[in-house]
Amino acid sequence: MAIAEAAPRAATLTKPARRTARLTEPAKPAAVVLVVAALLALAGCGQGGQQQSGGPPPPTVTVTKPVQRSVVDQDEYVGRFVAVDSVEVRSRVSGYLSEIHFTDGQMVKKGDLLFVIDHRPFQIVLDQMRANLAQARANLAFTEADLARGQELVHNKTITEQTYDQRIQAKRVAEASVAAQEAMVHQAELDLNDYSELRAPVDGRIGDRRVSVGNLVTGGNGSNTTLLATIVSVDPIRFEFTFDEASYLRYQRFAGANGQMGSTEGGAVPVALKLIDETDFTHIGKMDFVDNVIDRSSGTIRGRAVFANPGGLFTPGMFGRVRVPGSPPYAALLIPDAAIGTEQARKYVLVVDDGGVARQKYVIPGQLDDGLRVIKDGLAPSDRVIVNGLMRARPGVKVVAEEQGAPAASSAGKAAAQVKAD
Repeated sequence: MAIAEAAPRAATLTKPARRTARLTEPAKPAAVVLVVAALLALAGCGQGGQQQSGGPPPPTVTVTKPVQRSVVDQDEYVGRFVAVDSVEVRSRVSGYLSEIHFTDGQMVKKGDLLFVIDHRPFQIVLDQMRANLAQARANLAFTEADLARGQELVHNKTITEQTYDQRIQAKRVAEASVAAQEAMVHQAELDLNDYSELRAPVDGRIGDRRVSVGNLVTGGNGSNTTLLATIVSVDPIRFEFTFDEASYLRYQRFAGANGQMGSTEGGAVPVALKLIDETDFTHIGKMDFVDNVIDRSSGTIRGRAVFANPGGLFTPGMFGRVRVPGSPPYAALLIPDAAIGTEQARKYVLVVDDGGVARQKYVIPGQLDDGLRVIKDGLAPSDRVIVNGLMRARPGVKVVAEEQGAPAASSAGKAAAQVKAD
């Protein structure tokens, strides 16, 4: 549309106007030259400014030297708590349950009365056994007197020696009968005074009652006895876990002089534990047992640690994760975990050399110890490791390094160190 409008305008130009236009056409090249020169001048000024500035400044990073201290490798295992003592309360005698003297789930002490079975049948049996004992004693007294008379008669040849021997035999039978009846009385007394009253055999927490008052309780030593309740000890409590054969061999090689993992020169091996809802291994216990046989089916062996449980936090059957020392103490270099980068399957850190240039070093990291990562290989004690500004630094690029002090130990690490020292 613009071309269509320009054509009529050119046609309407008068002769003087066309003449003026022809006179001004030679001035166009000069104007173009001036514009190009101005652009070149501006470009030259920009290049001169860049040359004067020398590019962007080198990035600023924070560096620190590795921490040197003695560490111990730790192995972690999953296990569960078991009670030191677990007792099923069953009656030794049969009868009807008459009394219950505890509340379900309460803590009980050894000797506390729990159940009472109806006493009356046992009292009747005791009275009968006492009567039988009195009869046996009377019979014994008669045989003793009869034997004493027979001694004089046998000397006078009034009775034969056979008759005398029969009297001796009758006395011995009477004595045996008395002894048997005394045992029966003692058994009846136990049934009445001890076995009809069931008391707590250990300290611990009792479960719920399995039988209500008025039910018949089957006692004895058979397999069909009635389960009344269960009691499990709470403090201390044990933690059982399993570990493989290779770990067992490694533990045995740095164990004490007796070659047992459960004890060293300074006592039992200390272990740390955390529950499923905890982040730190804050509970400290000690190894007290390692099994003497490796399971053939799984190739593992059972270990056990014991923990104090005064507050009753740990319950038998509860899961947890235990940390066991896996090596003797050794000197190691440690750096913050954030300073370690990943390149496919390899780990690396960036260090700053004496010329202020970032260099890449491949390392072999170990476990976390008090918030710092153990470096087993690839790092020197004098290396200045970049711990802040990793995204700005590149290998072979000059950087401005700012020194940072050694990281402080965490509160959990201090507590663990204090326990080890104690």
